[in-house]
Amino acid sequence: MTDGLFIYTLTNAAGFEVSVMNYGGAVTSLKTPDRNGNFGEIVLGFETLAEYVHNPRYFGALIGRHANRIADGKFSLNGQKYQLPQNNGANHLHGGFKGFDKRVWNVRESEKTLSLTYFSKDGEEGYPGNVTAAVDYTLLDNELRIDYRATTDRDTLVNLTNHSYFNLRGEGTILDHELTLHADRFTPVSKDLIPTGEIRAVAGTPMDFRQGKAIGDEISASYDQLGFTGGYDHNFVVNDYDGSLRSFGRLYESNTGRVLEVLTTQPGMQFYSGNFLDGTLAGRNGVAYVKYAGLCLEPQHFPDAPNHSSFPSTVLRPGEEYKQTTVFRFSIHR
Repeated sequence: MTDGLFIYTLTNAAGFEVSVMNYGGAVTSLKTPDRNGNFGEIVLGFETLAEYVHNPRYFGALIGRHANRIADGKFSLNGQKYQLPQNNGANHLHGGFKGFDKRVWNVRESEKTLSLTYFSKDGEEGYPGNVTAAVDYTLLDNELRIDYRATTDRDTLVNLTNHSYFNLRGEGTILDHELTLHADRFTPVSKDLIPTGEIRAVAGTPMDFRQGKAIGDEISASYDQLGFTGGYDHNFVVNDYDGSLRSFGRLYESNTGRVLEVLTTQPGMQFYSGNFLDGTLAGRNGVAYVKYAGLCLEPQHFPDAPNHSSFPSTVLRPGEEYKQTTVFRFSIHR
């Protein structure tokens, strides 16, 4: 299946470039300058459309209806119980077997923006309600802005994000990338990566990125959470969340000088260090994507939110509009 699939590219006067595919709304390429002014690829991806159709690790994709995991694929809404597909062991992950990442989106182009829309029918992947989702990718001077919107005709769940894998050096692993997260707390998970419901302080643990550190510094530390995941695959909680657009984190790679700042209106961000990459997938130029070849910074609501009343709600009702923004801001540290 590649008929009707296209890649759209935005560029700006500064030379930044982003390419997006209408299948899964995937970011297939993102090129930014290094400290010498040389532009290079900073996201993992494939060379052919067909490889995106068989994309098993969500490279660059839009994720919905509900990002991250839902325990046993079950939730209750308005007293009714729902069973979603269990596509990640016993759990539901990233919208199911055929989530938004495996749907063809309509695309409208303008000078700076690619506007994507998708109509998700009532009952799709077990979710109630007809949902109209819209995502705008806008390339500004040194930013990629992603605006998410959705409406429904029936109470449902919506939690959207983008699953791009970043490597600011464009090769090797991300273990020497320096990450800063403005998060005093995170949500611990059980062995099957489902939140326990606890919100734990990062202080005194390998989860503390508040002062910035290399991702590899403590990734092998003897800490229960890292043992569960083989690295980082956790939701970090925005400090003093109020729904405004604010900086959540900063990623820096010293060889190129590239800096990526993430701003979001979301209450959390999933930091995933590419633990499940194992070298079996080959990307551009035949390069094997080994463990830690890329990392994901996914602003979103918390995993398994429908089953934890203390977590921010992901329920969307008729007459409401789901509206969230993420900004990836690029700069150079010289």
